[in-house]
Amino acid sequence: MSFLNQLKFQARALQTEQSTDKARAEANTQQTEWAAKTAWQYLSELAKHLDVLKPDGPALSLDGKTPWPSMCLTDFRVDARKKKLRDQEVFDYVAMGWNVVPREGPVQNANVSANFPPGLQRIESRIAAGTVKHERVEVRHPEKNTLQAFRFDYKTEARGTITITADHGQASLGFRLANVRALEVVSIAFPADEVRYDLMDELAKLIVGEASAFLP
Repeated sequence: MSFLNQLKFQARALQTEQSTDKARAEANTQQTEWAAKTAWQYLSELAKHLDVLKPDGPALSLDGKTPWPSMCLTDFRVDARKKKLRDQEVFDYVAMGWNVVPREGPVQNANVSANFPPGLQRIESRIAAGTVKHERVEVRHPEKNTLQAFRFDYKTEARGTITITADHGQASLGFRLANVRALEVVSIAFPADEVRYDLMDELAKLIVGEASAFLP
């Protein structure tokens, strides 16, 4: 085989590989778009119903010992953002958010304290997850002025969110759940072809506190 024919063979092999990669990328994009649209349509419909029902919220506590009052979920909102991918407009993410407030009466003022690192880190992580309005106060000995503990003065309200991010390259959707089961952030990803109404039903059950197979 002449050198020219060798180059021709290599060029054809590369073109075939590029065509295959392009076809795979386009298929992944199409599948991911279908899944993201399914999630967006489902959450848009779900939010309308939950806004009327105001389901019970999860049992919450910053330190694991001081319970919040019975909570409910209100003011559901859904949003979606798009981006450009290979000159095509595609989903970037879909999100739903809501407020977690007391079932009865107004938002309350409360406080918890911690004097050891594990307890302090637990409280701070839960405050961050729930975007809980608070102030951190140093508690000092009245005579020695030594630091005894940190007190967190907070309000019994939080924010729940679900953010679904599209990965068109991997044909998957990443779910970030904040304060659905507790004051925590949980992330999980699913292949795009698994994001159907049956999976979204499991997510809805999780939000309202029913038995759900959405998370392991």
